[in-house]
Amino acid sequence: MQIFDLEAKGLRALNSTLQGQGPDTNETAWEIVNAKGSHAIAVGLTAPIDVTVRGSTGYYCAGMNAEATVRVDGSAGPGVAENMMSGAVIVEGDASQYAGATGHGGLLVIKGNAASRCGISMKGIDIVVQGNVGHMSAFMAQSGNLVVCGDAGEALGDSIYEAHLFVRGTVKSLGADCVEKEMRPEHLEILKDLITRSGVEARPEEFTRYGSARKLYNFDIDNAY
Repeated sequence: MQIFDLEAKGLRALNSTLQGQGPDTNETAWEIVNAKGSHAIAVGLTAPIDVTVRGSTGYYCAGMNAEATVRVDGSAGPGVAENMMSGAVIVEGDASQYAGATGHGGLLVIKGNAASRCGISMKGIDIVVQGNVGHMSAFMAQSGNLVVCGDAGEALGDSIYEAHLFVRGTVKSLGADCVEKEMRPEHLEILKDLITRSGVEARPEEFTRYGSARKLYNFDIDNAY
């Protein structure tokens, strides 16, 4: 275990060190102490290393992650796991706005609640929120899966494309072109896999699926007024 004191050594040295790890590194386990809400911790990682951040983080923690597993032993500020490509990010507490925004792949697990715009413009990422999500979550979500074990706020899935949304609780309102959809066997299998990988105690049959009605794919003159 490599222990890095962020307060003593600074953010630039931290990210430079972590980004310098390659696929054959033998320094695979890292612990970051004295995070104290710093921004952009552990961004741009490209090696299969395991990073644990002790304490809460600020903006864009684990942004652009590829291959690494990043755990936040606290809550995360806006944009956690933004533009993630692969690997995993686990937040033990809550996440602020636009968690997992534009993510292309990998798994983001939020064990608390997520604020507004969770999964905005997601492009293949899998996001599992064990609590609630705020308004405009999955706005313009293109592909991937958002699993909400609690409730969802207003305008869920507004202008959604082909992402799958699964909500166990209530939805305050659906956004434009987002509708309740049939839960087919293949969707139950997707849910089962994500629930198992995320350590969630839930059954796939408890969730409702939402997705695109596909009415905004083509121009309609009635929508111009």
